[in-house]
Amino acid sequence: MRKTYATSMPNHIGAFLKASQCFAALGVNITRVSYNKAVDSHMLFIDAEGTEEQLREADAQLEQIGYLHHDTKKTSIVLIEFTLRDVPGSVTDVLTLIRDFNFNISYISSQENGTDYQYFKMGLYVEDFDKVARFLKEAQQLCKVRVIDYNSLEKVYDNSIFYNNYVQGLSQTMELSNTVSQALLVHVNLAMQTLDEQGLSPYRTFDSIRKFADLLKASKGSAFAPRISTHFVGENTVITLIEPPCGSNTMVIQSKGEVLFIDSGYACYQEEMLSIFRRILPNFAQLRKKILVTHADVDHCGLLPLFDEIIASAKTAHCLACEYAGENGYREQNPLHKPYIHICKILTSYQPANPETITVPWEDVPHLESPLTSIGVFDVGELHFDVYEGQGGHLPGEIVLIDSLHRIAITGDVYINMHGLTSEQAAYNQYAPILMTSVDTDPKLCALERQAVLERLTAGKWQIFGAHGFKKEITV
Repeated sequence: MRKTYATSMPNHIGAFLKASQCFAALGVNITRVSYNKAVDSHMLFIDAEGTEEQLREADAQLEQIGYLHHDTKKTSIVLIEFTLRDVPGSVTDVLTLIRDFNFNISYISSQENGTDYQYFKMGLYVEDFDKVARFLKEAQQLCKVRVIDYNSLEKVYDNSIFYNNYVQGLSQTMELSNTVSQALLVHVNLAMQTLDEQGLSPYRTFDSIRKFADLLKASKGSAFAPRISTHFVGENTVITLIEPPCGSNTMVIQSKGEVLFIDSGYACYQEEMLSIFRRILPNFAQLRKKILVTHADVDHCGLLPLFDEIIASAKTAHCLACEYAGENGYREQNPLHKPYIHICKILTSYQPANPETITVPWEDVPHLESPLTSIGVFDVGELHFDVYEGQGGHLPGEIVLIDSLHRIAITGDVYINMHGLTSEQAAYNQYAPILMTSVDTDPKLCALERQAVLERLTAGKWQIFGAHGFKKEITV
C-alpha cells in the first residue's frame, strides 16, 4: 500500500537523510519526494510504499523524531506594512520591538519611492496570536501600521510556510475538517510540483484556486440563487432548467407522469438543490429518482449518490466505477490535470456513486469512427431521443440526445450557450481552463463534435439545452 507523508522538517543539513534512513531500515520504498526551499523551507512531501505494518511503524518513528505534520493552524505568517520616515535609522525602533516580542522575521521588502516615507513590508512568523494584537498596539506608537491580508495578494510575498497558510485559508473558506485539510495539503503540493516541473509560475494558478473556493462559498446557503426557468415541450412535457452560479446545470424533465433528472451540479450544494427539487416536485421524497448524466465530470456528478438509478454511457459508467474503487477517473489519468481535479473534489465535497446504481442502456463502441456516433435511443414520457456518443473531445463517454420530433437537443458540455451565461456563471467558467489547462480534453475534436451536433438538426426551430448557460434557440 502507498501513503503520502507531509512532514515538517528542521531546516538543516541531513534532515532528509534521517527520514530516508528511517524508511530504508523498515524496508519501505520512497516513490515520490517533493521539496522546494523557495516555496516552503520546512515542508517535505514523501510518497512511500510498503506493507500496512511497515507504514504504521514508519508513522511511529517519524512521530518520535518530530517530523510528522499534524496541525496547519498552529503557526502562521502575519504580513505587516510599516510606514517609516525615509531617514537613517528609522527602522531600528521597529526591529527592536520585533526582537522584544520574540518574533522571527521571515520576509522583508522595502525600497525608496521618491517621497519622504518608505513602506517596509515584513513577514512575522507567529505562534501566539494574542501577542500580535499587543505588538500592533505598540508598533502604532512608532509609525503607521497596516496588516496585509495574505490571501488577497496577487503575489505570494512570503513563502516560508506557504502550504500551511494557503491550505488553512482554503479550509476555513470551505469549512473543511482537519483530516480533509491534510488531503488537500498533499494535492496542493502535487499541483505545485507539476507547475515547477513545467517551469511555470504558480501564482496565477493558486490565486485561481483560491478565487474558485471563494465563489463556491459565496453561493452557499441563502446566497444560493440559481436561475430557474420553465420550458413547455409538446402537449405533455415540461422541462425545468436550474442554472447554479457554479457547476453544471440540472434539468428536470416531467413527461406523461415520468420524471428524469439530467446532470446534478456540485455536491457542496446538496441541501440547496434538494430544497429546489422538493419545491418543483412535492412528491420528491416518494419518487424513484432517476438521473441521466451526460459525462463524468465532477461538476455534473456531485449529487449522483442521492439517486436510485443513474443512466450513463458505458465509458462514463467505467469512469464512475473507477472513482468508487479509489482509482483515477478520466481527468486524473492526465497527470497535468490530476492534482487540480483532486483539489476540486475536496473543495466541493465530492463522493463517488455506487456502481450498483448505474444502468447502461446503450451499446459500448470501443472505437468511435466519427465525432458523433449513434449508440441507441432513449425514451422518457412522450420524448424520443436518438443518443450519440462523442469521441471524447470534452471527455470520453460524453453523450448528446436529440429528439427530432419535438426539436430538442440535450448536449452536455459538447455544446453550451456561452452567450447565455449569467455574470456569476461567466465568473466561475473563467477558472476551469486555468485549473485544468483546458476544459476540453481535445479542443479541436470538441469543435468537430459541436459542428456534428448542428449537422444532425433537421429543418425547423430547435431548443438546445447545454450543461452551462440558458437554452439556445436556433432555426435550421
